Order: sequence, then C-alpha cells, then structure tokens
Amino acid sequence: MDDAELVALALDGSTQAFDALVDRYYEACHRFAWRLLENSHDAEDVVQETFLRAYRHLGSFRQSGSFRAWLYRILLNRVRTFARRSRWRSERVSTDGEAVAAAASPSRTESVELEDLLQQGLAGLQPSLREALLLKLGEGLAYEEMAELTGASVSALKMRVARARQMLRLGLEHDRT
Repeated sequence: MDDAELVALALDGSTQAFDALVDRYYEACHRFAWRLLENSHDAEDVVQETFLRAYRHLGSFRQSGSFRAWLYRILLNRVRTFARRSRWRSERVSTDGEAVAAAASPSRTESVELEDLLQQGLAGLQPSLREALLLKLGEGLAYEEMAELTGASVSALKMRVARARQMLRLGLEHDRT
C-alpha cells in the first residue's frame, strides 16, 4: 500500500495503517534526528514526539502532498525546537569536556575514525547547511520535497548542499593531513 492509502485508512480509525507508516519511516527519521542532534536518546525522544504529533494532526495532511515530506517537516520542527531548548540549557549548565574525552576509547578502527570525523564535520556545519545536506544525501529527498518541508527555495537548498559538501571536504582533507 502506498502512503496515501495508509493515511486514508488511519484517518478512518485504523491504528494498523498508522503503525505501517511508523514502521516505514521510523528508522530513517531516527537516523536523520540522530545526525542533527548527535545523541541517540535525544533523537529517540524527538522521533517519538514527531509520530505522536503526526498521529494527532493527521487530518491536516494534504492528500495531494508527499506524506514523507509532511512527516519530515514535523520532524525538522521538533529537532529545531529541541536544539533551541538544549542550547538554552547548555548555556546554563557547564559540561566537563575532559570527562567526555577520557571516556573515549583509544582503540578504534579506521572506518570508525572516519565516521567520527564525518560526524564532527557535520556537527561543525551551520544548522541550515547540515539539515540540507542530510535531507539530500542522508534521506535522498528531491530538492522540491526539501523546499516543501523547509520553506527554502530549491536554489537556496542546492547552494546549501554545495556549501556543506565543500566545507565537509575541506574539513576532512585538513583532518587527514
């Protein structure tokens, strides 16, 4: 069944249809939120809140649009709200960076080190660049879908993805030398 059929059934009261939508998109939503928030537990909370909001507001979904884009718009809004609140909290509570560094294991394989470098590179990007790059490359969305869910123009999103790629490339080249 396609998304539109599942949404129609869910609107008619079928919890199984909504469960099928959750099964279809949960993993991708969690991966996207984790990449933006850099914490699996926070990503889990945001994704659960996203699906709860999607269920509550399913009636506002326009059948002519893409369910995935609509869901990601909710997810992106939840991630942004969470990140704003987290920044506010982190400004009020100091963290001990040495404790985090001491907990890191010195024995890592090269692929894990590369993944860490990539994650650090993503974390160093401006949020709008990171969002655009992850929506395009991580989630495989078309620029039109990205524009629908972010509110940015297609040309702005193409520029953001290009800038993010360039910044990541430069960062990775610098770290590897």
